[in-house]
Amino acid sequence: MLRVSSLLALMMLVTASAGQESNRVLVLLENLTVKETHSIYFKSLVDSGFELTYKVADDSGLQIKKYGQYLYEHIIVFSPSVEEFGGDLSAEAITEFIDDGGNILIAANSNVGEVLREVASEVGFEVDDDGTAVIDHLNYDTKDLGKHTLVVADPKNLIKSEKIVGKASAPMLYRGVGLLVDQENPLVMEILTGSSTSYSHNPDTMIQEFPHAVGKQTVMIAGLQARNNARVVFSGSFEFFSDEFFSAKVEPVTGAAVASGNKELALTLSKWCFKQSGVLKVESISHHKKGEKQAPGHYTIKEDAVYNIVVKELVDGKWVGFNGKDMQMEFVRIDPFVRITMENKGQGKMEGSFKVPDTYGVYQFKVNYNRVGYSRVQEATQISVVPLRHNEYERFIVSAFPYYASAFSMMAGVCVFSFVFLHYKEEEVKKKTE
Repeated sequence: MLRVSSLLALMMLVTASAGQESNRVLVLLENLTVKETHSIYFKSLVDSGFELTYKVADDSGLQIKKYGQYLYEHIIVFSPSVEEFGGDLSAEAITEFIDDGGNILIAANSNVGEVLREVASEVGFEVDDDGTAVIDHLNYDTKDLGKHTLVVADPKNLIKSEKIVGKASAPMLYRGVGLLVDQENPLVMEILTGSSTSYSHNPDTMIQEFPHAVGKQTVMIAGLQARNNARVVFSGSFEFFSDEFFSAKVEPVTGAAVASGNKELALTLSKWCFKQSGVLKVESISHHKKGEKQAPGHYTIKEDAVYNIVVKELVDGKWVGFNGKDMQMEFVRIDPFVRITMENKGQGKMEGSFKVPDTYGVYQFKVNYNRVGYSRVQEATQISVVPLRHNEYERFIVSAFPYYASAFSMMAGVCVFSFVFLHYKEEEVKKKTE
């Protein structure tokens, strides 16, 4: 009995350790003071189950990988002006971390270090010049010192995805640099943009050239979900996550004072970035002929096939059935021969029924589900389609009845002709003998 109890305790310990390992976060700080100025944000992450490890960004002993294994699943960079990371960390190492499935959240300001600019360019963002800031002369806070760089961000300018930004409805405070994104990159998202009256420029100099970013092209917070489902969030405002902005009252020049929505958005955004929301996984895949249960070795042309895929979504730390109703399946041989929207049967079970094409070959059941805010679902199952056997074709084809009629009429005509010809010959013989 004692051995069983010990074994159960060990299993629980291993399970708990595995859960903690998936939430390890490396926090790179400008200096240790940041822990105090951003304490509410860090405490909220700890309360959400994340294990935070704080390091100064230029620490000479900094490393994220040991013996070929990553020490962390997520990285937070709260060191806007760092020129170079310490230890083994570099822009190339950060890029490799993302390529291997790691997630990263970066906050910058008007004085962005070279290493963060390099990381931003690698993931499809461009940070405006040093000393520039997002300026809006019509949407700023009354606490602004006159430069109108303390911008009041309208929640209407958030990306339309509840998984990424939640149900944010309160205005937010933003003071920081503007971003530009590669419009041709389908993986990049504009999470928060400026209003139509905003622009990015140095507030201390006169405007002599057209600003790099104007109006809604001025991106405040940008995001990326790579093809391997790694996630990146880049905020142009380091203060956006600060205790001051979390606790502040937003006092726009036009409107009443309301509580800031920074905290709500920051935590929802971090939850998405660190794969605590909007995560899908495939639990099982199956296919069979209609009326059967086992998967066949192949299909014959024109048979009725049924494809099933069970997809789960991570919600509040638990895997539940995905309730999406727009997941499609393709039956592909070089190009799709069949494309259907599957029916959600409940508990995340998607089902699609179709008739196998009348062209034989090697096919694939393919699911490629890509929606904003959700991780990608890409699955492919190969199967062969064979022609009918010689004894499986129809014996009488309706469209061939004219040919059948002509054949039988020819046979009847030959019989009649033979009868008449033979009877005529017999009469001739009789007349000659008489």
